Amino acid sequence: MVTVTARTPSAFRSSAFSRFYAGQALSYLGDGLRTLAIPLLVFRLTGSATAIGWTWGLELLPYAFVSLIGGSLADRVDRRRLMLLCDGLRFTVMALFSVLFATGHLTVGMVYAGVVLLAVGGSIFLGAQTPTIPYLLGKDGAKSGVATLQATEQTVNLVAPPLGGALMGIAGPLPALIVNAITYLCSQVAITSVRTFGPDAPGRIPTPREIASDVATGWRFLMGDATMRTTSLFSMCGNLIGSVGFVALIPYFKRAFAAGDASVGLAFGAFSAGAALGSYVAGRTHWRIGRALILANLVDGIGWLPLPWAQSMPVAVGGIVVASVCAGYYLTTIVSWRMRIVPDELVGRVFGVVRLVALVGIFPGALAGGWLADHVGVRETMAISAFGYMFISACMATSRVVRSERR
Repeated sequence: MVTVTARTPSAFRSSAFSRFYAGQALSYLGDGLRTLAIPLLVFRLTGSATAIGWTWGLELLPYAFVSLIGGSLADRVDRRRLMLLCDGLRFTVMALFSVLFATGHLTVGMVYAGVVLLAVGGSIFLGAQTPTIPYLLGKDGAKSGVATLQATEQTVNLVAPPLGGALMGIAGPLPALIVNAITYLCSQVAITSVRTFGPDAPGRIPTPREIASDVATGWRFLMGDATMRTTSLFSMCGNLIGSVGFVALIPYFKRAFAAGDASVGLAFGAFSAGAALGSYVAGRTHWRIGRALILANLVDGIGWLPLPWAQSMPVAVGGIVVASVCAGYYLTTIVSWRMRIVPDELVGRVFGVVRLVALVGIFPGALAGGWLADHVGVRETMAISAFGYMFISACMATSRVVRSERR
């Protein structure tokens, strides 16, 4: 691997991106609190890892499929209005969660319905955000923008999970739910301050036939690019087996180490620190992409191997931190690579199809992880996830298409 030392241009040279970034940074804080608060709330209500699996799966499955519509919308309509609408939906859901919980009426079924709506809003928002980055920063600045947002999200999560865990232990989930609702309002203010996020000539909402045509266009591009097709399939398999272990993390910490909510929050904060470091490295380096992705994927899998046998929580957390560094690097690198090779006018459509392929494995993986943790054991579940991920990583390393990728 050869490192290119040329300095990457700062994303903050664009004042529009800077304002958008400020709103997203606050939104990431709320999301980080919610990501821990809702699973802990569900586990507190049910004591079931399977219920956490359903919560995670019901958020990610619609996220994957709605991304197809989000990609079509992002390439056609005013992305500024689209993102404002999505943040409005997400604010409404979190505000209702807060009110229902405070009055003692929030049920697990309501949580399931709410996370589906959050997934719809989040998927369409991300579909609009993706082509916005190269629109504001240009192709050359896209990697810096992706790395900045990814690193900020994970850096904010250094604080959010420990804070969320502490809040859960002291005051329950209500403060985290309220803060998440407020941050979506802050994001709307930041988005409103930017005149346009593109496209230059926004049109009307596409018809179902036009959406189908857009999906077909994105699918043809994906299938026509061997490296993108191959890496997307490996991402699907990796997400399937990886979600088995991820869903079981909270039960794993609580059952294997008798960890409290605050300790779980600190653990998730440490994972985010690793992912932030990986995103930072990705934004500052330009290694040969095919081999870099393979190496990051392999080390990611190795990081999970100590978990089935770890006798102390710090050892387990340390292994996942190693994995999260590689995961942060991998995600930032592959997203920015896709932005670089996909034509501007197709970014939304192609990314929508890629997200569907990459994320569709999470739903069955999440359900399997929850069931295995409840019926087989948390350590056994970690072993299945760790060795399964290592097998997928080894298969990726044998791919000539990925190894030879240099774009």
